Amino acid sequence: MPHEPTGSSVDFEKVDSAYFQQRELKKGAAGWVLLVGLGVAYVISGDYAGWNFGLAQGGWGGMFLATLLMATMYLCMCFSLAELSSMIPTAGGGYGFARSAFGPWGGFLTGTAILIEYAIAPAAIAVFIGAYCESLFGIGGWMIYLAFYIIFIGIHIFGVGEALKLMFVITAVAAIALGVFLVSMVPHFNVANLLDIPVTEAKGASSFLPFGYVGIWAAIPYAIWFFLAVEGVPLAAEETKNPKRDLPRGLIGAIVVLTSFALLILVIAPGGAGTLALVKSGNPLVESLALAYGGSTWMGNFVNLVGLAGLIASFFSIIYAYSRQIFALSRAGYLPRKLSQTNKSKAPVLALVIPGIIGFGLSLTGQGDLLILVAVFGATISYVLMMAAHITLRIRRPKMDRPYRTPGGIFTSGLALVLACIAVVAGFLVDPRVVIGAAIIYGVLIAYFAFYSRHHLVAGTPEEEFAAIQAAEAALH
Repeated sequence: MPHEPTGSSVDFEKVDSAYFQQRELKKGAAGWVLLVGLGVAYVISGDYAGWNFGLAQGGWGGMFLATLLMATMYLCMCFSLAELSSMIPTAGGGYGFARSAFGPWGGFLTGTAILIEYAIAPAAIAVFIGAYCESLFGIGGWMIYLAFYIIFIGIHIFGVGEALKLMFVITAVAAIALGVFLVSMVPHFNVANLLDIPVTEAKGASSFLPFGYVGIWAAIPYAIWFFLAVEGVPLAAEETKNPKRDLPRGLIGAIVVLTSFALLILVIAPGGAGTLALVKSGNPLVESLALAYGGSTWMGNFVNLVGLAGLIASFFSIIYAYSRQIFALSRAGYLPRKLSQTNKSKAPVLALVIPGIIGFGLSLTGQGDLLILVAVFGATISYVLMMAAHITLRIRRPKMDRPYRTPGGIFTSGLALVLACIAVVAGFLVDPRVVIGAAIIYGVLIAYFAFYSRHHLVAGTPEEEFAAIQAAEAALH
């Protein structure tokens, strides 16, 4: 195939129409309500398990302040991504945004950071699913992890329309269970329970901040778990009925719902059961009810059973997200092209299966808290790059068509950028070895692009076509 030198240290190869016919997604499968559901589904497992590890890092006060900071970051980021997704509605999501702002290198760095996030997050969720199954049925461990990976990857292979509708139902049920939990715990709320962790000698330590000021920073990765992956809504762009209208609605609707749940759960769960009792729990909501009511109750059993549905909803939908990110990067040649081939149901089979195998292997560690750190590392790197893309496109290409405009403009995305930079560093305060390991994986992917795939990119993909059109328009002005 002929190469097209671009002058930007990458080369493009032309492909025939059959290439894209083998790489098509199902169009019009989702409207904006389904996208709100998708955004909530990505994240709702974070309400059921994982966030409580932040209590061990910052105490209740540190986790509360960290959550307020991260809620601000995600709200500003979702407003910014709403604009970007209305401008560049492709399956590449963040990769497509950064590709338009910074060229192929920026697109690759963003896309692979997102890929680390989405490939690792299901492994952490699988560990929490195992804990809930152990509590419910007395069976946990590798058999549960494997069964869930096989079943839900299989459903995705069957077809996206069916998968998204099933996910929406599961998410709705999980949200109802959160409501039941909150109502059940309110009568047992006591402010003293929030502040029951012993005060250390750290600088700034108090009953509100038992681990001092540094505890706020160390709690940030777990505060992110309340919101992690909501930014994946734009990955459904090529399967959305009206992406320029529906993607902004989906993003903003989802983050409003998630912020409400995060703040309510963070106050009510430790306030009813005690903060100290939840710092290491694999299923903190169920344990909160057991502690508040003095043992097993129908409410605890209900939240346990439906809490499993919440974990499944996130597990299920993040599998969807990683497959779409791999699909877009592979279709454009950044990753091996075989990964983007779709089956008769328009599902990218290898993009679903291969990360599933890797994720299952990682779930065998049983270290849900450390897997969260790896996922957060990839996520926060991508947030920095996506917010920088928003600012860059606003400054360099002010005349681009923006069906939705971010309130506050670059101030909003700039605030999200600053908070994302703080969040990148936060993981090192918890366990630097884990974050360094994630950085090494990132480095290997970058080396693959530097030495091979940047010379074999595909011309004519939606992201590359969009970038070419914008470059041509910019040259005219």
